[in-house]
Amino acid sequence: MPYDNASIILPAAGAAVVALAVWRLLISRSKGPTFPGPKGYPLIGNLFDVPSEHEYYKFCEWGRQYGPITSFTMLGQPMLVLNTPAAAEEMLDKKSAIYSDRPHLTMASDLVGWKDVLVLTPYGDRFKAYRRLMHRIIGTRAAVDSYNTTLEVDAQKAAVRIRDDPKEFRAHIRKGIGASILMISHGYKVQGDSDELVRIADSATDQLNEIVSPGRFLVDQIPILRYVPEWVPGATFQRHAREWRTTLTELTERSFRFVQQQLSAGTAVPSFVSTFVDGKTLTPQEEANVKWTAASLYSGGADTPVSALSSFILALTMYPDALKKGQAEIDAVVGQDRIPGFADRDQLPYIQAMGAPHRLTTDDMHEGKFIPKGTIILVNEWGLMHDPDTYKDPMAYYPDRHLSVNGSKPERNPLEICFGYGRRTCPGSHIAESFMYIYIVTIVALFNISSVPGEEPTYSYTSGALVHPAPFKCTIKPRSARAEALLQTLADLR
Repeated sequence: MPYDNASIILPAAGAAVVALAVWRLLISRSKGPTFPGPKGYPLIGNLFDVPSEHEYYKFCEWGRQYGPITSFTMLGQPMLVLNTPAAAEEMLDKKSAIYSDRPHLTMASDLVGWKDVLVLTPYGDRFKAYRRLMHRIIGTRAAVDSYNTTLEVDAQKAAVRIRDDPKEFRAHIRKGIGASILMISHGYKVQGDSDELVRIADSATDQLNEIVSPGRFLVDQIPILRYVPEWVPGATFQRHAREWRTTLTELTERSFRFVQQQLSAGTAVPSFVSTFVDGKTLTPQEEANVKWTAASLYSGGADTPVSALSSFILALTMYPDALKKGQAEIDAVVGQDRIPGFADRDQLPYIQAMGAPHRLTTDDMHEGKFIPKGTIILVNEWGLMHDPDTYKDPMAYYPDRHLSVNGSKPERNPLEICFGYGRRTCPGSHIAESFMYIYIVTIVALFNISSVPGEEPTYSYTSGALVHPAPFKCTIKPRSARAEALLQTLADLR
């Protein structure tokens, strides 16, 4: 597996590799049969078997070969891949007490400073404090519904930008979602098309996605490399860490300072941060909890809906009948003289259907197999969402599968899978669903989307902790004169 700092592997880390691998092998020595998996090499294990890109395809291949739970090692670190919903539920839901920790990522946590963000926080008191804070703001449907107007307005602004520059639809959606999150988290109103805080927040989110990608940095496998100076040839990970640490600090401090300044001036808009700061004297730890939970809202919630909505638009270029069916439902329920919103949600079932890792803290015996303490559990979300035993023809975009048609039983709700398992279930699931609904219903109501004439639609995905569709061509145009008039009205109000 290629690493960012590969040129210093042998001169700087040869002895460390051997020592670390031997130590891990000793502490994880099997006390019983283990789950099957690919045979690795002495000491390094399967280090070079996991590709640096699209590793989820390899995990699916192993799942077909070895079963729904596949084991492998990297430098003596035991790992398991879960490839089916049933496997994930049995382990992560039913045994959540011992499968809720996070593996320690040296690059992300120690060198860059993401250790305090919710997604990387070890299971414990601080993790529970973050979850409690977040639950009060976005943890229930009623709480999220209080932001419906904000989400509707930002989705409509994004639609105007898509009309004006359809090739950049992904950037327009990302800006809209980011604007909503910053308003909810900090009461911050995005300024113009080149807002500096949005730029910083997006950069930090992109960097986090790269940092936590499996196998991206050798220092995560050999933590002692964290002490290698930046000037050593090949130690470019240290330069990345320094630059990314600056971005993260700027995001957390600048956004928090904005709320403090607004409160002092008496102009603060109600927000997550102001709710817990206004008129209160916080201890340093309480202030840190609020600051990092707010940062977690953006880092954990801004990019995921963008990825899903980009996949949605890609699907429409390949399955035009789904778009026509969604538009027909909107026309029948809402008409074409206004843009549908959250008030119409329950009457638009087809529209709703259109959008539709962990660490072990102690030794465990699971299905008669021994799993040593410290094993890293990887949930292959791609495999789960494309499991042929769960979804018929899983590669096809077929929203009807999630509806009860002519008495048929709907296939499993994908939201039960994509928001995680056990005590690590995504705390922002309600607002993620709201983002998906409002952007889908707005886009479907206003635009026709198709492949480029004369070109066969194709798709591929990026690699990383969060995958996106690779750039693709499509045609996006207002679907009618009425839709154009609605878009122009929105543009005039901006």
